[in-house]
Amino acid sequence: MNENFKGKTLVISGATRGIGKAILYRFAQKGVNIAFTYNKNVEEANKIIADVESQFFIKAKAYPLDVLQPETYKDLFAKIDEDFERIDFFVSNAIIYGKSVVGGFAPFMRLKPKGLNNIYTATVLAFVVGAQEAAKRMQKVGGGSIISLSSTGNLVYMPNYAGHGNSKNAVETMVKYAAMELGEYNIRVNAVSGGPIETDALKAFPDFAEIKEKVVEQSPLNRMGAPEDIAGACLFLCDSSASAWLTGQTIVIDGGTSFK
Repeated sequence: MNENFKGKTLVISGATRGIGKAILYRFAQKGVNIAFTYNKNVEEANKIIADVESQFFIKAKAYPLDVLQPETYKDLFAKIDEDFERIDFFVSNAIIYGKSVVGGFAPFMRLKPKGLNNIYTATVLAFVVGAQEAAKRMQKVGGGSIISLSSTGNLVYMPNYAGHGNSKNAVETMVKYAAMELGEYNIRVNAVSGGPIETDALKAFPDFAEIKEKVVEQSPLNRMGAPEDIAGACLFLCDSSASAWLTGQTIVIDGGTSFK
């Protein structure tokens, strides 16, 4: 599999922890150079750079990005152009939480336009601008693979998740349209939809223990998802020898929990 990855470059948003970090490490192990973004944690970003460069002998660089300002992706990619010779893979992973989702992460009757707009901006608009910029570079190297992270909150009811579920549905539709229009450039576009994954973000939920117990009970595999499960699917979608005819799809990685 390495020959399809070595010397290529991945751009991934939000990779200092959780799923993004797992994806970064999985690609670095294959010899892929990494350009990744962080929100505020520059110390963790620098630790990751030092670690992957010494372990896997690849090049890694980190850049600040606020996904609530998608237009800044244009300047970001211009900086990446200065540091890397090519771009082959783009993974739109960064999410928002905390104050910015107030009014978006709530029961239906408490949803507010501002919170909903923020979630839509970070999920859909950030994917659009990031993918556009990545695709321009991929055309120059004969193709590539673009992935948006999604979640099964648009398939299965989750309390307070209407804003996120709605935006995940939208980004999966955007993925299909992008795939149709970028195929002529040998650029494949897909989504990876995760069920509940054991990350710091989910552990912060007050009812995390209850969520985990329910997921373990529902999954025929009797465990909760791990960030590495999502990373494996992303690697598969970027392996031109394994998924060359796969585009416009959403791969659901949920341990069987959405069939019940």
